[in-house]
Amino acid sequence: MKKIVVLSGAGVSAESGIKTFRDSGGLWEGHDVMEVASPEGWHKNRELVLDFYNKRRKNALAAKPNEGHKIIAEFEKYFSVTVITQNVDNLHEKAGSSKVLHLHGELFKSESTEDPSLVYDIEGWELNIGDKCERGSQLRPHIVWFGEMVPMMDVAVEEALTADIFIVIGTSLQVYPAAGILEYVKESIPKFIIDPNMPSVSSRPNLFLIEEVGSIGMAKVREIILKDLN
Repeated sequence: MKKIVVLSGAGVSAESGIKTFRDSGGLWEGHDVMEVASPEGWHKNRELVLDFYNKRRKNALAAKPNEGHKIIAEFEKYFSVTVITQNVDNLHEKAGSSKVLHLHGELFKSESTEDPSLVYDIEGWELNIGDKCERGSQLRPHIVWFGEMVPMMDVAVEEALTADIFIVIGTSLQVYPAAGILEYVKESIPKFIIDPNMPSVSSRPNLFLIEEVGSIGMAKVREIILKDLN
């Protein structure tokens, strides 16, 4: 069975109503990104950071997968599919994707401030001051903040190296190290990039650029791939 690897970014979730900070000049709900997505921001004002992610979580709970998410999940009928996502929401899982690597963490999980290996599911949408791990330390969002290591990066590179088809959807390819994953994909395989604002990419063999929103772009990719399958 051929293997599809999908690298997804904020654009695929935007159609489901999940806001992206890049759309508003680097501000999330009026906050500088470093206030709410950095270790320094956390140490400066934990309540602000927790409140910010509680709002993101509440929004994500109400969001539903769009056609782009659904088509990616549908590919599992025909292919082995791995989704590498820069998104922290769970819309790929809601759509039915069974193998999702979250490079930047997961909104619906928390981790111990004392031991990052202690990770817990969050029921509902709230994580508050006083919510502690089994060792008694405050829980923080299970999010990879700016300046922190990306622990799933090596796994993502291994997935990219073994892809038979590679799809990039809804990412500016500007946030590293995730943006560098494309460099590990074999030249011989088809590579699709879907984005209404096409990122700047160097020319390479078997590269197809589809300047559309995720749902429309994925429908076009599905048509191409399934036609080749038949």
